[in-house]
Amino acid sequence: MSDLPHENEQPGPLDSFEEIIEAETDRDPDLAVIEAGSRTLRTQGGAPQADVPARPEDPEVDKALREVEAELATRWGETKLEPSVSRISALMDVLGDPQRSYPSIHITGTNGKTSTARMIECLLGAFELRTGRYTSPHVQSVTERISLDGAPVSAERFIETYQDIKPYIEMVDAAQEYRLSFFEVLTGMAYAAFADAPVDVAVVEVGMGGTWDATNVIDGDVAVVTPIGLDHTDRLGGTTGEIAGEKAGVIKQGATVILAQQPVDAAQVLLKKAVEVDATVAREGLEFGVVARQVAVGGQMLTLRGLGGEYPEVYLPLHGAHQAHNAAVALAAVEAFFGVGAQRAEPLDIDTVRKAFAAVSSPGRLEVVRRSPTVVLDAAHNPAGAEATAEAVREAFDFTRLIGVVGASGDKNVRGLLEAFEPIFAEVVVTQNSSHRAMDADELAAIAVEVFGDERVQVEPRLPDALEAAITLAEEEGEFAGGGVLVTGSVITVGEARLLLGKG
Repeated sequence: MSDLPHENEQPGPLDSFEEIIEAETDRDPDLAVIEAGSRTLRTQGGAPQADVPARPEDPEVDKALREVEAELATRWGETKLEPSVSRISALMDVLGDPQRSYPSIHITGTNGKTSTARMIECLLGAFELRTGRYTSPHVQSVTERISLDGAPVSAERFIETYQDIKPYIEMVDAAQEYRLSFFEVLTGMAYAAFADAPVDVAVVEVGMGGTWDATNVIDGDVAVVTPIGLDHTDRLGGTTGEIAGEKAGVIKQGATVILAQQPVDAAQVLLKKAVEVDATVAREGLEFGVVARQVAVGGQMLTLRGLGGEYPEVYLPLHGAHQAHNAAVALAAVEAFFGVGAQRAEPLDIDTVRKAFAAVSSPGRLEVVRRSPTVVLDAAHNPAGAEATAEAVREAFDFTRLIGVVGASGDKNVRGLLEAFEPIFAEVVVTQNSSHRAMDADELAAIAVEVFGDERVQVEPRLPDALEAAITLAEEEGEFAGGGVLVTGSVITVGEARLLLGKG
């Protein structure tokens, strides 16, 4: 039976989930749900995972973190943008340009950025370099975005970093037409934290685009471009070539560029920019790539061709061909950082590479959080990501009946997302997360009915109810029949589901 409560049961921790969120009227909804989930479900989720921190147990630290979150929530959210790096540049200037005190690997693209960043971080750490990683968005806690030595910074360090640079933030706010945004402040915090650590190398994922993204005040020694697809078309352009033009902004003078496989128009734009700035280019499928892969228990076994030669028998505990390609890109990026293929001919130590990849995790990316029935979480939120996820599910899981739980943001290509999942979902339960960006469940259902047909669509506006309904449908197959649930459509939906269900 499901772990979630039925309507005729006595109220429990999950029943207060929505009430807590609604009570947090003075805070950003995304931050409120993170707090609510942690408060209601901390005892149910087992020991906190290192890469998805829970709320601080110390009440004073928890209070201080909430105050920082509340201040951050008063700023422009990540969907409200003014395309300029003037404010973040001003902040870096008054902080003494901390982002120039360490080398960096800068990652852009449409899909796979966070997973690739995590792989790069693991590889660099395995070679005994101290790393700082900045990624977005977070799955459950805002502190996930800034990592040192492969783990999110502690709540105490997050608070301290914010308080340290707060006077400078206020100084820049006073001098600019617009205040620094939520993302710009977090970017400034990350760069300051990395300099203070100090780190040997920073692994930085762009928030959106590249040219005017707040992260782009660094000059990455290595620029990585993961596969480009159609997303954020209202801000970045209506074709992959136009979007590539924005993302090409991370390619700096004399850098090494690691290009994942790209649409032809995107590749042309990226290669043209590389020529203009005298950057060296390595392309997946030519200079590096995936030689062979086979499904293994809990992931896959790979043979990768890097810039310095072949790396056989590399175990990756992530599912899907897309993750194998991310691994090839990550390996090439780290080789380039160490000068393999340029200053040195020999490959990286194979045993160290194997050890690093075997330790990779990527929360919310085809992550199994429950068994009997199996519940999988995946943060696919655009058609290209959904197609990759659907193919990976076919390959890695033997579901006889898969139920989808989909909660999407209103600014996404929801029809394309649903069409990608239609072949693998027997039925779909449409819902909505707590974010102000969430598409209304009834609006999402109307599109789903057009894609799936009325008989295959169920509407449950509250995510706990949607999970309960999907698990019940999957259980109809019987305990050993292979029913499963895939929760997808948005990072926020996946983060909330992860809180509700716990891990393991």
